[in-house]
Amino acid sequence: MKAILTAAALTATALPALAFDPANMSEAEKAAFGEAVRDYLMANPDVLVESINVLEERRVADEAKNDKLLVQNNKDAIFDDGHSWVGGNPEGDVTLVEFIDYRCGVCKKVNPELEKLISADGNIRWILKEFPILTQESDLAARFAVAVQQEAGADAYKKAHDALMESRGPVNLESLTALAGELGVDDKAVLNRMNTEEVSAVLRKNRQLAEQMSVMGTPTFIIGGEMLRGVPADGLQGAIARARAENG
Repeated sequence: MKAILTAAALTATALPALAFDPANMSEAEKAAFGEAVRDYLMANPDVLVESINVLEERRVADEAKNDKLLVQNNKDAIFDDGHSWVGGNPEGDVTLVEFIDYRCGVCKKVNPELEKLISADGNIRWILKEFPILTQESDLAARFAVAVQQEAGADAYKKAHDALMESRGPVNLESLTALAGELGVDDKAVLNRMNTEEVSAVLRKNRQLAEQMSVMGTPTFIIGGEMLRGVPADGLQGAIARARAENG
């Protein structure tokens, strides 16, 4: 309703100027003016649609501009935090950052396509940030992945990430113990580390960054200076191309 009223106001400003000062309208003149606007919009509904589209375009543009400022102001925490897993091509000309939740259905769905894209491109630096927001299982999975990285390194982390993304079963201490065995890592060391301050600090920093960036859900991507809140209909290639164009 607010958008419609605003659009109507914008449309009204495009009408021919009245012979009197709008600031000094009488009640009768205000009523006549309102009726004229209504009649005009009823006779020309496309104008209202166009006005709403203009408002939406402005909103999207303003949001994109604000997101670029957020990326610029938080670039160290986004691209070089010192604790996030970095894969793909670490020397790539474009960095793709992904906020993930291991119980997020969209994250799981997009992951195979993302893997193919990064592998086929060969020049994308890929950073993963655990952002467990859905369930208690989300938190357990994130803690497990971070603990694996801290205990066994980046390669073991990637295997854990892949397994958690592919998993459709429950996440609990029993399933994580079994997964640790499949990964060939010390299950006791990993499970004991999951609730340590070292792991909690990583998740806390990721959450703080997400709050600063107004990240409300997963997956959220940052590609170059652009934020994508979810997966766009045309995929991620467009944002990657734009990032490369900006880099010159």
